[in-house]
Amino acid sequence: MEEEQKTRITIDIYGQPYTIIGTDSSAHVRQVATIVDERMRELSVRNPYLDTTKVAVLTAVNSVHDYLKLEAEKEFLEEELKKLKG
Repeated sequence: MEEEQKTRITIDIYGQPYTIIGTDSSAHVRQVATIVDERMRELSVRNPYLDTTKVAVLTAVNSVHDYLKLEAEKEFLEEELKKLKG
């Protein structure tokens, strides 16, 4: 079995460097890092009293919340499509 080529990339999130190793493209990893960094910074601006750990956890909670909403919407739309196809 052939193993996928792994990429190593160093990114910066909220002022901290992280080395990510995976099979996704460098562009994808950079895009993810940029979104996480932006979300953390937005949350920090609105809540300047939060420490880095709380900013990170709340960013994760908000991201999972958004993901679950999108999953529910996707499932709803798939059901609607099934109904339309009859």
